[in-house]
Amino acid sequence: MILVDTSVWIDFFASKTLPHVETLEKLILMNKNICICGIVITEILQGIKNDKEFNKTKRLLECLVFLPMSYTTFINSAQLYRTLRKNGTTIKRVMDCLIATVAIENDISILHNDKDFLLIESQSKLKTYKTQH
Repeated sequence: MILVDTSVWIDFFASKTLPHVETLEKLILMNKNICICGIVITEILQGIKNDKEFNKTKRLLECLVFLPMSYTTFINSAQLYRTLRKNGTTIKRVMDCLIATVAIENDISILHNDKDFLLIESQSKLKTYKTQH
């Protein structure tokens, strides 16, 4: 399974030709288990202005594996953020720590286009899925 971050989905739905989008397209064609979590769903859907596009996108996301977030996920995320900060690394978006924690708890890689995940990976058990150029 591979958790796909919002940064990839936004570019995917915008039909951008970028390495992380091409990687996602290959994963889809290979019928890999692609998953998301609640925060990724929210981030994707909140930016869609058109109701028809919102509903279409929502239906597409419902086909993916959904990874729930427990109370412990939020505690672990706060601990991850605190550990990084103690080590001199400040993550710009707290949501990235939550998404990373979901990946860590499920022992899966994350496909992203966000420098915060590289910082998190360098100091935690997060595994990132490498894009193919």
